[in-house]
Amino acid sequence: MKFHIFGDTDNPLVDVTLGKGEKITIESGAMAYMQNVNLEGQLNSNGSKGIGGLFKALGRSLASGEGLFITTAEGASDNGRIGIAPAVPGVVRRLEVGTDQYRLNTGSFLACDASVTYNIKKQEGLGKMLFGGTGGVFVMETAGSGDLLVNAFGDMVELEVTPDTPMVIDNEHVVAWDTKLDYQIKAASGVIGFKTGEGLVNEFHGSGKVLIQTRNVHNLANALIPYMPTSTSSSSN
Repeated sequence: MKFHIFGDTDNPLVDVTLGKGEKITIESGAMAYMQNVNLEGQLNSNGSKGIGGLFKALGRSLASGEGLFITTAEGASDNGRIGIAPAVPGVVRRLEVGTDQYRLNTGSFLACDASVTYNIKKQEGLGKMLFGGTGGVFVMETAGSGDLLVNAFGDMVELEVTPDTPMVIDNEHVVAWDTKLDYQIKAASGVIGFKTGEGLVNEFHGSGKVLIQTRNVHNLANALIPYMPTSTSSSSN
């Protein structure tokens, strides 16, 4: 995938060039502009079609928070071009999939080569099923080889985990992590973190990296609640 990122880290736009017949997969609704490119929307069913594909796409959507549809962009000539933009303001980063595979948090996927796919994997153990933003019982996991673009809310930081230094990370800040890593759910402190307000966190073990975002969408939403207008019902005479 040949691309260039325009704008600053808060409001990036990714400009992708495509050769004739070259395809990429993008998050539904991410297209900002295109030239000599054909778009095709399809069920997010990982190749399954018909009624079975519909139920698989619906299951993926309910289980992981993904959209029901996914978009394929294909170059119609040797100078195809498409601009894609994340839904939230924040940095976009390229991950090389192949030797390393990743699990993705909800909302972090932006685009990937046609040679990269992602599957829904069932998580084992009650603790992992409680893993907040990743869909609970299921989690997204990459497969294949090629380029994958992920986006964050705010900036993105890479944290290294080693066998001697496990890392505790708030669920809402996780963007992606190595499939080689294991993790355990736990309360930050007290009863589900009530003493500190942190709630559930994950402790990653093993060797690998975790990408985190510097901002938390839910914290922002909660901070704005006091300033949101409330509807009032008028009484009839």
